[in-house]
Amino acid sequence: MRIDLHTHSRASDGTDTPAELVRAAAASGLDVVALTDHDTADGWAEAQAEADRVGIELVPGMEISTNHRGRGVHLLAYYVDPTHPPLVAELERILHGRAARVPTMIARLNALGIAITEDDVRRAAAGAVASGRPHVADALVTKGVVPDRTAAFDRYLGWGKPAHVDRYAAPLEAAVRAVAGAGGVSVVAHPWGRGGYGRPEEATLAALKEVGLTGIEVDHQDHDAADRDELRAIARNLDLVVTGSSDYHGYGKQDHDLGCNTTAPAELERLTSARATGTSGARRSE
Repeated sequence: MRIDLHTHSRASDGTDTPAELVRAAAASGLDVVALTDHDTADGWAEAQAEADRVGIELVPGMEISTNHRGRGVHLLAYYVDPTHPPLVAELERILHGRAARVPTMIARLNALGIAITEDDVRRAAAGAVASGRPHVADALVTKGVVPDRTAAFDRYLGWGKPAHVDRYAAPLEAAVRAVAGAGGVSVVAHPWGRGGYGRPEEATLAALKEVGLTGIEVDHQDHDAADRDELRAIARNLDLVVTGSSDYHGYGKQDHDLGCNTTAPAELERLTSARATGTSGARRSE
């Protein structure tokens, strides 16, 4: 069984519609795929309908923007009730923060002599719940300023770059608690990769487990072999679920093909068991 627990559609910053993503997952030989758009469940219904049609299992999820030590860490949340009021309130704050910083980013790019407008970004974000940095990057690609999203982040939009603008993100521990309160399970996404600048170490992960964390995403393209070995050891020490995923964004992210990293079936069973029992995880399969 091939399982990919981290993908994105046009409901956030992917380039496939939810249905297209599900079809691509089935075509790539996946048996299970999770849709984990940034800070939204808007793509779930369309993805589930297509999953039922093509015969693939869909895990409903989202990737929540959080803050740890003043830097961004992403939290994968699976099986949450997207109508749970405290979670809804937090997601609304995050999405507002995403959209609100776009005009400032545009102004900074304009000051650098780059002719880009909010309309350009809105066109790039068609179908997304909120526009954000990836859509600014796509607009820059469309205008020929950069060849791809990676270059846009490396030159202009990434942390410390001239058009980077901070935004609100939920405190990491509070987000873990909110996911648990919404009946879901949580996994820290690519904790030591490009999107995990806060680099939570073992002590932090142990504290997060105490408030409801279920697992860590170990097998990810942003982790080299040494990172994976160390993170797997931490997961073993703390009895956390280990996941592996593509972090697929369609053509918006290179070298993240569907199924390039996968999750063991026993680890998915542990996630679903944790959801059913309301705990941070069942015993690890040996």
